[in-house]
Amino acid sequence: MTPERAERIQKVLSYRQPGLVVVMENVHDPHNISAVMRTCDAVGVQDIFVLMTRTPRHMEYGKNSSSGAKGWLTIHEYDNTAACMHAVKEKCKHIYATHLGVESHSLYELDLTGSVALVFGNEHDGVTEECLSYCTGNFIIPQVGMVKSLNISVACAITLYEAFRQRQIAGSYSGVPQLPEGEQTELSKKWGVLD
Repeated sequence: MTPERAERIQKVLSYRQPGLVVVMENVHDPHNISAVMRTCDAVGVQDIFVLMTRTPRHMEYGKNSSSGAKGWLTIHEYDNTAACMHAVKEKCKHIYATHLGVESHSLYELDLTGSVALVFGNEHDGVTEECLSYCTGNFIIPQVGMVKSLNISVACAITLYEAFRQRQIAGSYSGVPQLPEGEQTELSKKWGVLD
């Protein structure tokens, strides 16, 4: 590994956001999953939870649309909602789901600077009631068109870039590592920087 490559990896690690997690529930299109992974890598999300209770686990994610992002992320796969959401709750204080409901808030009203997990549901049915029961709030992305939903990868990108904007203002991307030292060391080894 060249010194330049090692330096770039260390810089990427210094921007990782341990308090920002994405959960995808029953997203059946592997290209959507891969597109979400690419966006997660772009904004410094390290942990992604892929919850598949209706579709087979361990599906092959679309290699083209992820552009290799999968190798830079920590992907947690579950086929049980309770087990998945328990693990998410161990990482994050707040869990917000994209859900069109009476108590939903606009994405732009949320504080995404703290410890937050963002849940995105199935392309057709959205987030299940079971998964919603573990969430601390719901949000919508404001829209003025006839169609009231966005593709999951688009919705996730919009949401993550709002989190990126808020966190950047709050100083979370200052270059001071946010990851715990042990996790940073483990990832450095996995990515080939340390032996």
